[in-house]
Amino acid sequence: MAIEIERKFLVNKEKWNASAKPQPKYFRQGYLHAEPHKTIRVRQTSTEGFLTIKGISEGASRIEFEYEIPVLEAAELLNSFAISELSKNRYELHYADKLWEVDEFLGDNEGLIVAEIELTFEDEAFELPEWAGQEVTSDERYYNSSLAEKPFKKWELS
Repeated sequence: MAIEIERKFLVNKEKWNASAKPQPKYFRQGYLHAEPHKTIRVRQTSTEGFLTIKGISEGASRIEFEYEIPVLEAAELLNSFAISELSKNRYELHYADKLWEVDEFLGDNEGLIVAEIELTFEDEAFELPEWAGQEVTSDERYYNSSLAEKPFKKWELS
């Protein structure tokens, strides 16, 4: 069984914009099934496709299975079966010997920037980059599946 241990942080936009970063990768991702205890996601980049199944989060951990699929099949699954979707630009960068993935969301989630770090165990020590702010690991509003259904720009209207 594959376990994903991931912590999420909001990003300080001013500090992030002032920092050096690599070229981002564009992601289109949609959900074939999204419930609190499981999600089935399809992700497409310009050259890759992935099918991912995730279980319920317990702290920063959850079961995750991810499989590479042909990019054209990913597009077809998204176009034919997605019940919700979002898009984002992802930056991958190393800080203090850890890989950070920073997502700048697009569309109805524009303005939201979230950083994620995957860990080997839940209480693993790591150093926060200067642009990392408040931790939102346990806040379900920041789950990508939640953002696909209730985008960031609509939060103020609730």
